[in-house]
Amino acid sequence: MVDSAVRRWFTAAVLIASLSEPAVRGQQTDQLNKGCSQYNATDATDFSRRLNSSFADLRNQLLLSHRQNNISKHFATTGPPVYAMVQCRNYLSAADCVACYDAAVAAIRSCSSANGGRVIFDGCFLRYESNNFYDQTTLPGNLAICSNRTALQRVPFNATVEQLLNELQTATPKIDGFFAATKRVVSGGSSGGAAAYAVAQCAETISKSGCQDCLAVAHKNIQGCLGKSAEGRAVDAACFLRYSDTPFFAEDHVTNLEPFLGIGSSGKKKKAIIIGCVVGGMGLVLVFGVVFLLYQRSNKPEATKRGNISGTTELRGPETYRFKDLKAATKDFCEENKLGEGGFGGVYKGVLRSGDVVAVKKLAMISSRAKADFDSEVKLITNVHHRNLIRLLGCSSKGEDLLLVYEYMANGSLDKYLYGEKRGTLNWKQRFDIIFGTARGLAYLHDQFHVCIIHRDIKSSNILLDNSFQPKIADFGLARLLPENQSHLSTRFAGTLGYTAPEYAIHGHLSEKVDTYSFGVVVLEIVSGRRSGNVQSDPENEYLLKQYGPVKQAFNKPNMKAVASKSLESKAFVNLNASYFCLHLRCI
Repeated sequence: MVDSAVRRWFTAAVLIASLSEPAVRGQQTDQLNKGCSQYNATDATDFSRRLNSSFADLRNQLLLSHRQNNISKHFATTGPPVYAMVQCRNYLSAADCVACYDAAVAAIRSCSSANGGRVIFDGCFLRYESNNFYDQTTLPGNLAICSNRTALQRVPFNATVEQLLNELQTATPKIDGFFAATKRVVSGGSSGGAAAYAVAQCAETISKSGCQDCLAVAHKNIQGCLGKSAEGRAVDAACFLRYSDTPFFAEDHVTNLEPFLGIGSSGKKKKAIIIGCVVGGMGLVLVFGVVFLLYQRSNKPEATKRGNISGTTELRGPETYRFKDLKAATKDFCEENKLGEGGFGGVYKGVLRSGDVVAVKKLAMISSRAKADFDSEVKLITNVHHRNLIRLLGCSSKGEDLLLVYEYMANGSLDKYLYGEKRGTLNWKQRFDIIFGTARGLAYLHDQFHVCIIHRDIKSSNILLDNSFQPKIADFGLARLLPENQSHLSTRFAGTLGYTAPEYAIHGHLSEKVDTYSFGVVVLEIVSGRRSGNVQSDPENEYLLKQYGPVKQAFNKPNMKAVASKSLESKAFVNLNASYFCLHLRCI
């Protein structure tokens, strides 16, 4: 339900142009998708000047690159930044790429003083923002675009296209430049010479895994065109997928996908080599394997039983980092690099040898359960993947020192923006995006993972914000798996007062409703800008539910303004945001 609401939210802001019949021409400037930010730049005149400078810089880079695959990015070195990117399909010539870019610039200028915009043509895409979006892979609201033509040989054509799309999804992330074009004759049809054409492309600024994720979404969306349309496209923030029954790229741009699929002659040769090596070296493998196992058994300490994972299958482990590398990355866990202190230890900013910035959690050995908690978090987070859940990159341990390595969130935790040093800097759209994103993450933990996961400690300080202020739920150290055959667990209390449901805090009755209750408290914090569970005697900071209790009495227009954050009080809160306060009421 949350995802459908989010999809409608963004779809209303995105203008999707209707497709004309496919045209095989050089520039390929059929407009597929266009969107403008709902927010204007703070200084429209200055931002427009910098944007024009960025557009000119991009064009110069395209002219000088002389590449068929053209990609450029630019941001101002002084004043408010402008991030911009253009990328053409590889099958365009340099001249056609520049022409497509010029058409995109003309189209995107209708965004006027908006602080962000994007336009996607068949041959290229252009985007600009006031914040860094280069590693963004997907956006809500991007659906497939289907033509109104049907293929002459629908059944064999659809089967051929589906095979091409599957191969493109697998091969494209493995190809240098993230681009592939393919063609295949339709088999089993009555008309000779009929063929299917398809391309896939990802932005070169994203990672291989980001390309895989984006194409997976695009492939799912484009399924809506198969069976009814002879041509379909799927566009997203960082990828493009298209198929057609007519050619839209030259024959010399067809990519050989076999080396990236593990099939064909190269795959057979590799298979033969592997079989030969396995057979020839079997004796050595057995000998060294036995010796290694005996050595490991003699040196392995007694294993600590896992206390937080129950009723589930064995989970795969994460990447293991060297302890000394993480120690060097965090400057020996110095206070200067400390990002915060959690219930299980401190979190430090670290810079790896590769230049990647990470967050390193150093677990405190305060109880006999610390190792079990460490194993639980490592095993659990490694197998949970969602855009609104913090990603675990790896772990390390040395003696009693236990380390977890996470992706780094530059904007830190939500609590700083609600009642900390950055209080009042979040606008209403950002606050609603945080509510939606947190709800998506919890929905995944409760309903979409293969078992129900209860976080147990949902609070503002455990919600981190990325560069685009999108939320990611963190700190799974208290997470507990709920077996499918049980509706609740009875367990000792572990959480934060002020956020915890009464049935859990008092009776230890644990179910996914505990997280729902905590989420409701966080929603109230987001709309009010006040902290829940503050033990200070200041009436302004007493328990939120007590301060607004009985809560339902506040749910009327005269009192709604009293609930809103003082830094963002406005008539719009009363008129537009009553439903979000209603969401809070339903959660508690």
